[in-house]
Amino acid sequence: SFFTENDRYAKYSGIRLIEAAPGRAVVEMEVQEYHLNSVGVVHGGALFTLADFAFAVASNSHGQISLAVNITMNFIKATTGGTLRAVCEEMADGKLASYQATVTDKGGEVIATFQGLAFRKNKNLPVNEPN
Repeated sequence: SFFTENDRYAKYSGIRLIEAAPGRAVVEMEVQEYHLNSVGVVHGGALFTLADFAFAVASNSHGQISLAVNITMNFIKATTGGTLRAVCEEMADGKLASYQATVTDKGGEVIATFQGLAFRKNKNLPVNEPN
């Protein structure tokens, strides 16, 4: 996919795309030592990056460049390891499109929620050329 090939920060963070469909994305990240903050729990920035990547894939799934204009994230529960999953789904489509994501831990418990508003540009996503 365009995003798994070109989102260098998500790749560097160890995020994997599990599922992509129109208006929806599922991504996962195996917690590594570098994802932990100074008190030994997963850093809020790592959780944000995971949810934000799911949002990017879901909001761009219609083929138009879509960029975040507002994001709200709630951190519900701390976690220290395992595989984290973010599921993002489209709530409303349009020039301004609304998305919700849920981040869960290895046991399926909700650890964070995310709401994003994307602005759709009148420009299609670039097409990756084969190597």
